[in-house]
Amino acid sequence: MVIADMQIRPGEAWEYCPRYVLRKVTKVLLDEFNVTMKAGFENEFYLRRKLVSEGHERWVPYDNSSYCSTSSFDGASSILQEVYSSLKAANIVVEQLHAEAGKGQFEVALKYVLCTLAADNLIYAREIIKSVARKHGLIATFLPKPDLNDIGSGSHVHLSLWKNDQNVFMGSNEYSHYGMSNVGEQFLAGVYHHLPSILAFTAPHPNSYDRIQPNTWSGAYLCWGKENREAPLRTACPPGVPLDMVSNFEIKSFDGCANPHLGLAAIVAAGIDGLRKGLKLPEPIESNPADYATKLKRLPQDLLESVESLAADKTLHELIGDKLITAVIAVRKAEIDHYSKNPGAFGDLIHRY
Repeated sequence: MVIADMQIRPGEAWEYCPRYVLRKVTKVLLDEFNVTMKAGFENEFYLRRKLVSEGHERWVPYDNSSYCSTSSFDGASSILQEVYSSLKAANIVVEQLHAEAGKGQFEVALKYVLCTLAADNLIYAREIIKSVARKHGLIATFLPKPDLNDIGSGSHVHLSLWKNDQNVFMGSNEYSHYGMSNVGEQFLAGVYHHLPSILAFTAPHPNSYDRIQPNTWSGAYLCWGKENREAPLRTACPPGVPLDMVSNFEIKSFDGCANPHLGLAAIVAAGIDGLRKGLKLPEPIESNPADYATKLKRLPQDLLESVESLAADKTLHELIGDKLITAVIAVRKAEIDHYSKNPGAFGDLIHRY
């Protein structure tokens, strides 16, 4: 498998190419602010096995164990070991691998790298995980909500800003706003401001919004918080980072239906807007956002709301390109129409995603 650029002719990029779009906005970030962005994705997915009963085929959970269960990990060890070895052979570093909270759900967290490479690596990782599962007679699905009665799957992404090999998202003794640098706060404020529009890229399917619900660690309200796993934007203080600092931020509202290049491009574009305008963040939410439901704005509750936000977002039109935004909106509206008229089509999505 080889990931390639789409070009009109050699040396002339096709303006709809997702890889080109991500490179285009990261070049703006570098040229204007001398900053690059690194990204690390957490891949949540379900393993399912085929069960045939009375001539009917169903795909059922691989097991019914609980979060971080050793028995669940052991039961899938041959699959997970092969996934790990295959990713390693592709020079993709796995930082964490464990059983998740859903029935037959697992997570593979990848090491953060330059965001253009991270997007490529995510595509390879999804394909490798699916291929290994298929080899073992299973399917691996990254669908955000394959079972409305179980936990959803995300593709959470951790993001940091770098200049001359130094993490410049993190605050310092000279300046720290809730552990962030001035650059970090302004960038995150841009993402916060444009998040409803960004969701049209990072949560791009009608099924995505079955996952983005209160009290499900998916970020349903427009807010941010330090180590708040119910917020869509979480600043993180991992081991080794001083407790009064943060090294990166996580976006919860990113799932396995998203094109990672376009999703990251939208995030970078929003961050650039925050840096250009010197935007500031509101005060953080340190507890469950649902407790502040009367004060906080809900993020889009369906794909149409996200699409409408994107259509009105002049900044993303400018930085990403009118033609691509127009095409994205058309595709999203077509999928909204298709799945509203064909509810049975949702059953096939575990095979597509």
